Amino acid sequence: MIPLDYSLLIVTDLDGSLLDHHDYNWQAASEWLARLKQQQIPLVICSSKTAAEIIPLQKRLGIAGAPFIAENGARVAFGGEAQIAEEPGADYLALCATLSNLQADFRFTGFHDFSDAEVARFTGLTLTEASQSRLRDASEVIVWRDDETRLDAFRAALAQHQLALTQGGRFWHVMPAGSGKGVALEQLLQQLQQQEGTKRTTIGLGDGPNDAPMLERVDYAVVIKGFSKTPVVLQRSDHHNVYHTAHVGPEGWREGLDYFLAQPE
Repeated sequence: MIPLDYSLLIVTDLDGSLLDHHDYNWQAASEWLARLKQQQIPLVICSSKTAAEIIPLQKRLGIAGAPFIAENGARVAFGGEAQIAEEPGADYLALCATLSNLQADFRFTGFHDFSDAEVARFTGLTLTEASQSRLRDASEVIVWRDDETRLDAFRAALAQHQLALTQGGRFWHVMPAGSGKGVALEQLLQQLQQQEGTKRTTIGLGDGPNDAPMLERVDYAVVIKGFSKTPVVLQRSDHHNVYHTAHVGPEGWREGLDYFLAQPE
């Protein structure tokens, strides 16, 4: 069992992990969230969601101002009061222009092509949340409408524009080549170590293939049972430090922390 002390840091995916895949509820994880807050153990969100989505969620979770990783690693906030953008970023608009050209050869639809109401309808988000999900900085969410056998050709076409494709629990994501949750987490942990002068013990929790780079980087990995057709495959030899849950969503999140963490007395 890992002790609940100041040296610990929890890194978590959101959709399908801390948040229920269908209704975005985290009730099953609330007891552990309270324990972590009581013990002053940082909770770092590492998600495909935008900063505009994460910042209000942090406030509701009681972790406002904590560091976070957004858009699968395309944006890293190192702590403090991060600001919500009022419109999509320039890098994102340039990425959308590239994708628009590729739509001549591949069938897919990006969030940029949808309205807030359309995103809300097929994700279950509120209109406000759907609008926040479209305030992107440097990555795009796409709904793949082509044959799956064409994904490799799409990846090759993206690579010519220094872009990469990764699969989340619900959608595909296009982002700058060389970015990702693992790279972003490495940057964040290095920054924290410089600030604090100590190396933290990390537990990561995620359910989708896009979480694999993050789960490779942490000391202890919780692979939450997910809904993606593609399993989460880790290239780790320390199998005793990896736990696969029987439950999905926040129930699996709770199960993973129950497995690794010492219960407070």
